[in-house]
Amino acid sequence: MAPVRAVLLAFLLAALLPLALSHPHLPRHGLVHRHGQPGHAHAAHAPLGGGAWASAHATFYGGGDASGTMGGACGYGNLYSTGYGSNTAALSTALFNNGLSCGACFEVRCDPAGTEAGAPHACLPGSTVVTATNFCPPNFAQASDDGGWCNPPRAHFDMAQPVFQRIALYRAGIVPVSYRRVACQKKGGIRFTINGHSYFNLVLVTNVGGPGDVHAVAVKSDRSPAWQALSRNWGQNWQSNALLDGQRLSFRVTAGGGRSVVSNNAVPRGWSFGQTFSGAQF
Repeated sequence: MAPVRAVLLAFLLAALLPLALSHPHLPRHGLVHRHGQPGHAHAAHAPLGGGAWASAHATFYGGGDASGTMGGACGYGNLYSTGYGSNTAALSTALFNNGLSCGACFEVRCDPAGTEAGAPHACLPGSTVVTATNFCPPNFAQASDDGGWCNPPRAHFDMAQPVFQRIALYRAGIVPVSYRRVACQKKGGIRFTINGHSYFNLVLVTNVGGPGDVHAVAVKSDRSPAWQALSRNWGQNWQSNALLDGQRLSFRVTAGGGRSVVSNNAVPRGWSFGQTFSGAQF
């Protein structure tokens, strides 16, 4: 059975990992890149503390209908069907935290006091809230202030075009912004989509309110009443190699700030791979 499982695992990974890449795009600012999974290079993280405003820049991608933002390095797939819509952004390395910032929410406003030429005339009043659903990779072939907008250590939001146009004019392309971490407002409970097969359970965690991000997931089943930690495979896909088929499942989700919420018996007996279940909420 071990060789069969190895073949199945290899086939599944080959099928799933390409979903981590979103479509290539050509933003107004002229930077061409493909959003996808980050490498393992580490950079200093920009401030994420709630309440305090920090400085960054913002561009846009994905087209007027945001169709080019689907997929992405967080693994959320179709952002409309998973509830994120077009209020989304791809984060630079300094903010993405190797995927652990997926699902976090940020309030963003255009900064008319920015030093860029034309900034005062490009900004629109007010602010908007975006959810992190993708990664904006570095482009070391270009200078950080001339095309390499997402190069470390820059804090940068490559926003879905519709939400960018709520804070700035389309023709601006790139604008200085202020941002701060805020609580995510979600309808319903945390959602658990179980993909994979026996001994390779890949649980996609979506619709997380409050802190939004997920730093740990554990599962408890009928046959194993003790909590078993899942490992993060990529984005917000969490992996368990236990045999969970058909059992009633409970999940414990822990956010970056250490808060946890338990969804007891969120998954009933007799479930099938590919199904989505709703649990408790922060």
